[in-house]
Parts: sequence; C-alpha cells; structure tokens
Amino acid sequence: MNRRVKVAAAFFVAVCVFLILNQNPQQSTICFKESCVKLEIADDDLSRTRGLMFRESLPADEGMLFIFDSDGDFPFWMKNTLIPLDMVWLGSDLRVVHIEYALPCKQDPCVNYDSQRVAKYVLEVNGGYTTEHGIRVGDRAVLRLS
Repeated sequence: MNRRVKVAAAFFVAVCVFLILNQNPQQSTICFKESCVKLEIADDDLSRTRGLMFRESLPADEGMLFIFDSDGDFPFWMKNTLIPLDMVWLGSDLRVVHIEYALPCKQDPCVNYDSQRVAKYVLEVNGGYTTEHGIRVGDRAVLRLS
C-alpha cells in the first residue's frame, strides 16, 4: 500500500471511532402524562448516599431516580443538598405512592422525608415540578432504562 492509501485508511478509522464514541446513547427517562424527565440513576449504596448533594442547579427536565433492590420504606433527607426538590416515591408498579416538597437543610438536624408507604423507587426533580406538571398520588409513570 502506498502512503496516501495508508493515511486515508487511518483517517477513515479515526472518523469511525469518533462517531461511534460520540453517538448519543439512549437516555433513561421517566414520563408522567405529557412530561418526561431525563434520568441519572442511583442504584448502588454510594450513588444513593450522594444523590444530588452539592449540586447548585438541576436542569428543568432532569432528575435522579433511586432504584432499590426490593420494596421498602425509604426515608430521605436534604443534608448538603443546595436546591429544593420534589421527592416522588413510586411503587414497583410505577404508581406514585407519595410526594414531598423538600427544602435544603441548612443545619443539623435535618428533616427526614418519608412516604410511610412501600416503594421501590424514589424520583428527585426540581422543587415544584410535580405541581407544575399535575403529577399526583396514584398517577402511573412509564420508565425507560437504558
């Protein structure tokens, strides 16, 4: 092979690798009625413990979904969380079982927010999101995990 062909082949391979690595992977989402939220997933102890701590903002159409290994009662608190959040507890059937509007915790002790209902998931979105989009207890979500 001459030098031109080798350079062209190397360029072609580099472009293909770039395109493959920069494809938009499918985004996990959860939808209620007409509104959908792009999700960050917290499905292990470390990510569930950190949650949205220390974030100064959260895009309007994004949130964090906490996934637990089994159904249970999962209280949350706002220690080191800088923005108000809506917390939405969902049963294993993806029906909303409880919603709380939670304010940042400025000093200990921090309030524990608890659904007092069995849940499998907890969704955190910007404070006021559920009111703005008419999300209520009993509504069913559609979840797409990628």
